[in-house]
Amino acid sequence: MAKTRDSLDRPITERARFRPTLKVDSEKFGRASEAFARAMGTGQFLIWMSVFVTIWLTWNELAPRNTQFDPAITNFTLLTMILSLQASYAAPLILLAQNRQADRDRVKTEQDRQRAERNLADTEYLAREVVALRISIEQLATRDFVKDELRDAVSNLLSELQGTKVAKKAKPRKDD
Repeated sequence: MAKTRDSLDRPITERARFRPTLKVDSEKFGRASEAFARAMGTGQFLIWMSVFVTIWLTWNELAPRNTQFDPAITNFTLLTMILSLQASYAAPLILLAQNRQADRDRVKTEQDRQRAERNLADTEYLAREVVALRISIEQLATRDFVKDELRDAVSNLLSELQGTKVAKKAKPRKDD
């Protein structure tokens, strides 16, 4: 009795509790819930569900009383329970699938934001490079400038050559 009393005096966290362990692979369960939610959101599912309910209601309405398993007299209780059970599982599974999709959307949005930042940085870098190239090009000699400079240099050379010819003619030779 003392052992029980001692264990009851301790907080629950210190006491040994019965905790059933159920290992669930959250990724597999998440994929399964997404597949389930995806299947429930199709027209095919609605058609097959309508066929199932129609057959159920028709059988339990028109079949002989001893073969009816969910008679109309009980207001199709079994069918109601099955549909309620399906709805009670469908809602959380659909929410789980939506949460997983929201997580994927958040990751994609973050990746898009990072990609946009890189693109912006690349664009700014390229804009700076274009400005630097424009400044460098403005400092380059143009074709007309080079032509004018070459023309001036050639005319200076020609005038120097003509000046030396004139000077040679004006100087008498020593041999004369």
